[in-house]
Amino acid sequence: QVQLVEFGGRLVRVGDSLTLSCTTSGGTFTTYLVGWFRRTPGKEREFVAAISSTGDSTFEADSVKGRFTVSRDNAKSTVYLRMDNLRPDDTAVYYCAASPTPYSDSYRRTYAYHYWGQGTQVTVSS
Repeated sequence: QVQLVEFGGRLVRVGDSLTLSCTTSGGTFTTYLVGWFRRTPGKEREFVAAISSTGDSTFEADSVKGRFTVSRDNAKSTVYLRMDNLRPDDTAVYYCAASPTPYSDSYRRTYAYHYWGQGTQVTVSS
């Protein structure tokens, strides 16, 4: 059973930086595409970023491009989401998700991912 656990969400101020981490267990992490999504009340989960199994390819949503960076440490079975210059509209529950494939053209879609974490709350106050 693959399990994902997110860490690092908290209350921050506009312009602050924050790094989320997602640690996995129970699977072959080095073969997984991993994505980050976020959800605000009343909305669908929104794609934020994704990283291929080797880390060679990364993808970010237009809304976070230039501010968020996704990376991974396969030796630690962990994926990171570095978030800079945070804004109030970044406030959301952030989820990491894993797909048992090195890469997928559907990396922006929730259906591409088989395993999900429980989420971690990020609140950006003005």
